[in-house]
Amino acid sequence: MLHEHGFRVRPESRAGLLRQTPAILWLTGLSAAGKSAIANVVEARLHAAGQLTYILDGDSVRLGLCRDLGFAEADRHENVRRVAEVAKLMADAGLVVLVCLISPFRRDRELARLAAGSHNFAEIHVHASLAVAEARDPKGLYRLARCGAIQHFTGIDSPYEQPASPDVFIDTCLKSIDEGADMVMTWLRSR
Repeated sequence: MLHEHGFRVRPESRAGLLRQTPAILWLTGLSAAGKSAIANVVEARLHAAGQLTYILDGDSVRLGLCRDLGFAEADRHENVRRVAEVAKLMADAGLVVLVCLISPFRRDRELARLAAGSHNFAEIHVHASLAVAEARDPKGLYRLARCGAIQHFTGIDSPYEQPASPDVFIDTCLKSIDEGADMVMTWLRSR
């Protein structure tokens, strides 16, 4: 039977040592919506302010932690579950964690919020219309999905369930990356 050990150093002690409040900032949206670009700016600002951070980016975690997963629905659920658990561990260590995952299903994002436990958690919807995301397409993924070379691609042949009431909504068709980062920083300062 599994149980947690009563370790002497608790998450709040680590945060106190670092003089920062841990948080999990979960950026969700279509591919090419601007999740990683916004997270990159937010992390740079926090780093410049002396905060310890880490970005868990969808592409990066699929190169290691989740390399055994594909893009079918069950694999997407498991991808989000693993990343949510790692984000919680990193927040327990006192970090501000920025998660950049398409995470297309509401249920999975809610489970990520639950996994965060007592840590500050923000669901940040980085929105771009499908047409705009497809026009940006820096990796050529939409083109490959349209011609059938990629299956289960979110927005093309796999759904994206938009957040019903995100903590932060950033429409990158109307806001610049810096303006989006400002919105995230405002949310963080309010906590």
